[in-house]
Amino acid sequence: MSAPAIRVVTDEADIATVATLITASFDHLDANRYLIPDPERRFDAMREFFAVLTEHAAAGAGEVLLTGDGHAGAVWFDRTVEPTEPDGYAKRIEQAAGPYAERFTALDEAFEANHPTDPHWHLAFLAVDADHQRRGLGGALMEHTHAELDRRGLAAYLEATNADNRRVYRRHGYADMTPSEIVLGDPRGNTGDRVVGATFYRMWRPAGSATSGR
Repeated sequence: MSAPAIRVVTDEADIATVATLITASFDHLDANRYLIPDPERRFDAMREFFAVLTEHAAAGAGEVLLTGDGHAGAVWFDRTVEPTEPDGYAKRIEQAAGPYAERFTALDEAFEANHPTDPHWHLAFLAVDADHQRRGLGGALMEHTHAELDRRGLAAYLEATNADNRRVYRRHGYADMTPSEIVLGDPRGNTGDRVVGATFYRMWRPAGSATSGR
């Protein structure tokens, strides 16, 4: 299978495409269901959250990538420099999340408190359309950036959302960090449609961890 075309996202239409792609790909995750318990509100609220961050990365805080077919996207942040907050972030999240806005504040605080301090690039979001998974699109997006990071001698970091994702990321050179878990709420109480917490797993890819992804 030939490698997909990959482009850097800068225009509003592509930013919206990536944000919607992430929202749809992440919709089933405990994290999304915990952040916005109301299923009627969840998709639009989470799309606004992902849009704010995707816009910020595309505006210079990092880089946003999209495959040529529009079926997979990645949002990276440059953490070799001091991070900045998107313009109007708190207001947009409050408007989108309503009574659940405090959960996003807790998420941001937990992520920042557990974020590595060594210079690196942060893979905030990697999403592949459900009908186009297992075709190497996500791996191609990662390796596109990994090649540049390896050339520059820089590490990469991400927060995985489940065991399946962790296995995929390990194939691309990432390893679990210690401590590994970032916990929101009480995930031990999750039962079926009742989601009262979420767990994320910190993973680190050292500079020069070249891998075929197989």
